[in-house]
Amino acid sequence: MQSYEKLLLENKAWVQEKLSDNPNFFSHLAEIQKPEFLWIGCSDSRVPANEITNTEPGEIFVHRNIANLVVHTDLNMLSVLQYAVEVLKVQHIIVCGHYGCGGVKAAMTNQQLGLINKWLRNIKDIYRLHKDELLAMQDEAQRLNRLIELNIEEQVYNLAKTSIVQIAWRKENRPILHGWVYDIHDGILHDLLTITPDTRLDDIYMFDI
Repeated sequence: MQSYEKLLLENKAWVQEKLSDNPNFFSHLAEIQKPEFLWIGCSDSRVPANEITNTEPGEIFVHRNIANLVVHTDLNMLSVLQYAVEVLKVQHIIVCGHYGCGGVKAAMTNQQLGLINKWLRNIKDIYRLHKDELLAMQDEAQRLNRLIELNIEEQVYNLAKTSIVQIAWRKENRPILHGWVYDIHDGILHDLLTITPDTRLDDIYMFDI
């Protein structure tokens, strides 16, 4: 049996398990999508949003990319954000990174990695802004994990800088923005940062809404 065939078999087993617990599981799921959360996470296969939060399908709207970035020229991410905020009316947006992130680790080097260098340059900018703090750390693993935390916090602020979020803040007093980091070594999520709709950013980032 090929590995992909096993996935199809596992799908059938999962369906039977869900139906045995709740015969109406899929009929209810198909009726409407109304998640409370938007999750912007890393593409790393070890960090599945539903698994680590113990939530069911339909509870979290998910966007994932390398190193969980919120880049203002990324139309994919912006489309997900706009749909989640304006149509799904999510109450919370979570940016979740993880310790030991390979994308952040690569951004700390001078390796020529092709196209991905363009993406990782966003993290290099964060490194430059916090260079003194990071270089003061002698331990490389500690420096990496601190940059991972700083990257998560910066992406949360990048969300707050969008007109999509600011319009929803002004008109509907939502969503609340969160920065979390996941520790792959013990499975625990850690809350780093929360930004509420009444938060005032630097004036240069505030739109006249």
